[in-house]
Amino acid sequence: MQLTDSAIFRRFVETNGKSQRHAERARAHVPTGTSRALLRHAPFPFYTVKGEGAYTTDLDGNRRIDFHGNYTAMIHGHADPEITAAVVARLPTGTAYSSPSVDEEALAALLCERVSSIDQVVFNNSGSEAVMVALRAARAVTGRNRIGRFEGGYHGSSDFMLTGGHHLPAIDDPMLVSTPQPDFAGLPRAACEDVVLMRYNSPEAVVEAVQRHGQELAAIIVEPMLGAGGIIPADPEFLRVLRDETRRAGIVLICDEVITLRQAVGGAQSLYQLEPDLTTMAKIIGGGFPIGAVGGKREFMRCFNEPERGGTTANLGTFSANAISVTAGLTAMRKLDASTIARLNQLGDHTRQAVAKVLTVHAPGAQVSGAGSLFQVHWTRAPLRDARAVESADQTLKLLTCLGLANRGIHISVRGMGALSTPMTEEHVALLVDALEGTLREMASEGWNLGL
Repeated sequence: MQLTDSAIFRRFVETNGKSQRHAERARAHVPTGTSRALLRHAPFPFYTVKGEGAYTTDLDGNRRIDFHGNYTAMIHGHADPEITAAVVARLPTGTAYSSPSVDEEALAALLCERVSSIDQVVFNNSGSEAVMVALRAARAVTGRNRIGRFEGGYHGSSDFMLTGGHHLPAIDDPMLVSTPQPDFAGLPRAACEDVVLMRYNSPEAVVEAVQRHGQELAAIIVEPMLGAGGIIPADPEFLRVLRDETRRAGIVLICDEVITLRQAVGGAQSLYQLEPDLTTMAKIIGGGFPIGAVGGKREFMRCFNEPERGGTTANLGTFSANAISVTAGLTAMRKLDASTIARLNQLGDHTRQAVAKVLTVHAPGAQVSGAGSLFQVHWTRAPLRDARAVESADQTLKLLTCLGLANRGIHISVRGMGALSTPMTEEHVALLVDALEGTLREMASEGWNLGL
């Protein structure tokens, strides 16, 4: 059967007519109809007009539970009353100034208090910028040029981070360290040549990379749980070896907590007892507004000082630490205390267990990964240890699952990722599970091979 012949596909088109027409109009002014490449999918995305709590409503009036969460950013859901009130109160006093705002110190202090490896913080406007600045700092501190990263890791949209996400070796390929391929056209040759790519969750890959390239590497950047690479948690031994090897070779270890900061008060690094040199943050620390941040020990952050105090580089950006993002972020992070995170993580455990049970019965070719308040459904039988396994998943079944859930009032990402938010309860999870079961039954009735 062709994808377009599926009743699931046809029903999505039939129930999202206004979004389809809007997509066609938008293409005249915006390539593909949306600026965000990660939100594009066949046959077209639905366009949201309103969000409230755990729900969004689209142009056609379809109301869905938002398990997408804007790729994990909306941890308090949409239009949270406390965050909204704080922003509304702040708006009449201005949004971005021509001199430093007094607001940033409070959020910086909160992050330093929560994350033990952070003494100081600089803010910018996105996770992409945070990573770009952290890499710049690592080069400034070490005087080295090359960067180490892991297969499938997503660290934003700067040139050197748009490599190694796809075209990976086969699962049984013994290669552990390689030169990455570009994920998109338009990258400079240096974006690949200056990057050392390692297999995720492989201590052996780390040891080999440091032995071969240690004197050239300014930094190695790692997610303590692969985000775009499959919501796959790191093995503790993998991170232990990574910390030992980078410290021994004088390589700056950057922990990318843009997605995983939600896992614990001190971020996922606290769960692993990992002490990185620099940490990148974004998403949840902005309370639904654009933000990014780099934090770390003073010996690494001092490169951002004034030249007369030893500074050698700069963190720039017209809207960095703007009053609105910082105000929203401070409110959001104060709400995300230890008990709130514990409840959300318990709900995440319940969600993964319930999803796994449905998959076992109706889709033996699929499995679920994740930790804390995050999960992802994968259409592959390969053991989920790294991005190579994730890349082997069936793309058609992945899209059909997303469309089938959307038809039943559930929104997850096209790649199968889901993120819980604080307005959610077990009732929302039950609706997700019922919708997944219904989708899988419909897929089976159409003859799709759910056992792979």
